[in-house]
Amino acid sequence: MITLYLFRHGQAGTRTDYDTLSDLGRRQARLLGESLVAQQVRFTAAFSGALARQQQTAAEVRDAYASAGVPFPAIEIDTHWNEFDLDGVYRDLAPVLAAEDPQFRAEYEEMLRHSADQSHSIHRRWTRCDILVLRAWVEGRLPSTGETWQAFQERVTAGRDRLAGFASGSDLAVFTSATPMAIWAGLALGADSRTRVRLAGALYNSAYMVLRLRPDDLSLFSFNNVPHLNDPALRTFR
Repeated sequence: MITLYLFRHGQAGTRTDYDTLSDLGRRQARLLGESLVAQQVRFTAAFSGALARQQQTAAEVRDAYASAGVPFPAIEIDTHWNEFDLDGVYRDLAPVLAAEDPQFRAEYEEMLRHSADQSHSIHRRWTRCDILVLRAWVEGRLPSTGETWQAFQERVTAGRDRLAGFASGSDLAVFTSATPMAIWAGLALGADSRTRVRLAGALYNSAYMVLRLRPDDLSLFSFNNVPHLNDPALRTFR
């Protein structure tokens, strides 16, 4: 049996510069690393998606181990764990939805206006526009030039082959994002696409889940763990 720890990245940047950790996101990631050290969690290998926010989270955890004098494995980059391209989905689908739905168009234009203000709350919450764009992409009812929902799920779950090659008893760290984590949780639970999306929306920044991988089975052991975020002000979703 292999134990998998899947970690969501810390709080990211604004909508206009999302692929980087905010100051709070770096703090969340560092606290995550310190908590893992305190729990005496030791990893056989560590992987990260190629996105900056994923690699920065991994680096903060690694540095927490180094500060404590505890070994941490070299972090290998694996693009299977990249999040889907929300900006690309917006570019493809938002104009179509705006043409179909006047309410969506008005809300989308308002969202774009507010996004110019780096301090606006629009950067830290999901909007109705986000939900409608994501739903249209998952359902596949509108044409998209990028990765489809089905292709995205297949790409994320294909990472299983590499992990399954480790010896029984290995503890593996994977630094990724909310939707890949939700897909793996859904795979373990036999959940449909709608449930997987809802699981992604429930994950805190820097949360982790633990799975047990056997040759013929994948079990979810725990989900959305945040023992390092004992102050409610540290718990964010976006």
